[in-house]
Amino acid sequence: MPAFDLEINGPNTIQDSERKGTARSLFWPWAGANVSLLALSYGAFFLGFGISFKQATLAAIIGTIASFLLVGVSSLAGKRSNAPTMVLTRASFGVRGSLLPGALSYLIFVGWETVLVSLATLATGTVFTRIGGVDHNVALVIGFVIAVSLTVFGGVLGFTVIMKLQKILTVVTVVMTVVYVGLTIDSVNWGAVTAIKDGSTQGFIGALIFGVTGIGLGWVNCAADYSRYLPRAVSSKAVVGWTVFGASVVPIVLVIYGAALSGSSKELSDAIAMDPIGALTSLLPTWFLIPFALVAILGLVGGAILDLYSSGLALVSIGVPIKRHQAAAIDAVIMLAGTIYIVWFADNFFFPFQGFLITLGVPIAVWSAIFVADVLMRKKAYSENDLYDPRGIYGSVNRNSIALMIIGSIVGWGFVTNTFASWLSWQGYFLGVIGGKDGGWAYSNIGIVIALIIGFVGHIAFARKTISKQESF
Repeated sequence: MPAFDLEINGPNTIQDSERKGTARSLFWPWAGANVSLLALSYGAFFLGFGISFKQATLAAIIGTIASFLLVGVSSLAGKRSNAPTMVLTRASFGVRGSLLPGALSYLIFVGWETVLVSLATLATGTVFTRIGGVDHNVALVIGFVIAVSLTVFGGVLGFTVIMKLQKILTVVTVVMTVVYVGLTIDSVNWGAVTAIKDGSTQGFIGALIFGVTGIGLGWVNCAADYSRYLPRAVSSKAVVGWTVFGASVVPIVLVIYGAALSGSSKELSDAIAMDPIGALTSLLPTWFLIPFALVAILGLVGGAILDLYSSGLALVSIGVPIKRHQAAAIDAVIMLAGTIYIVWFADNFFFPFQGFLITLGVPIAVWSAIFVADVLMRKKAYSENDLYDPRGIYGSVNRNSIALMIIGSIVGWGFVTNTFASWLSWQGYFLGVIGGKDGGWAYSNIGIVIALIIGFVGHIAFARKTISKQESF
């Protein structure tokens, strides 16, 4: 397939003649999606749990790797059966029952691609405001055009373009990020950083959970989309290993360095809480601000491209009768309109919108655990024909999986707090048993971990015999 040809494949299984590449190729899409400078700001968020730099470092390493292990396991499904994630989930939810996780995933993909492009646009405005001499709206338009053009180019044209584009984005962003570190390393006060006292075990676990839920978990529902072109003979260990390595290595380094910067300056740490990307410019010389804007845009676009591509696949996988590229184009229009609204018209829409997406993240966490458990329990590839036939071995609707999503969501929402909007204050109704909405666990996202446990354990309990029966045919 030539470099810039339109990908024709959609929810179908990839044929043997098109399966190519090695597990190593998975490094680039996952690295490109996770090189965002937002990871630097996460360092401040980790320390916000009242823990030391040493504890924050350990939480970043364990949390990031653990979350991307789930992504790696989900990638195995794509390699085994060469279909998109939202088609493969039909095995655990039924061919028609998969409409529920598919629709939720679609909403999250479109929502987060809009948030990422909006952040890239707003970051450009922040940078050029500090430079001066450029009209704020002009600066916003520059960032908007760059971010939207790259996102739509990769997301609509498809897999081959994405694999090449993510490699370029990764290399450029990593090089420029190294320059950023070199320019700001003198701002790190290692005496102040190492003087931060260890926090409680509760605070450390809270930071660890935040790392799991905030860094890698959101990628599980598209993992197979980027491994489905691999030959089935490719090593499963290599698929997991390259996915985890590619997705984890840059965020771990950036979170640790961000914690060092934040631990050196309370003023910077407070500023990051208000403006995660813009605050990072305060340490830079003026001449590097434009390259910094480019790094900020490219780092966010890397994630937006994967979201746009997978949103198109999700839309056609739930049965909308259009081609993949048409679905991606529709999603791009929605993203375009949403970004324009967020950046130029809505003064108080951005944070409530993020709160809405985080709320959807709880049922998606249950689904993620069900999907991972399903992949781990199966010893054979999925039956390709039955993935598209509601009368096949996977059935039409798996009521047990639907029930697990409902129960896991109700319990999970009870153990999270969401301060992004007043209309989300109903969440956290079970937190009273572990210290209340102002307690040490309140902002740890522990409800998402509970939702994961319910989905994983529940599916193993309910589906073990069913899977054995399916694989006996």
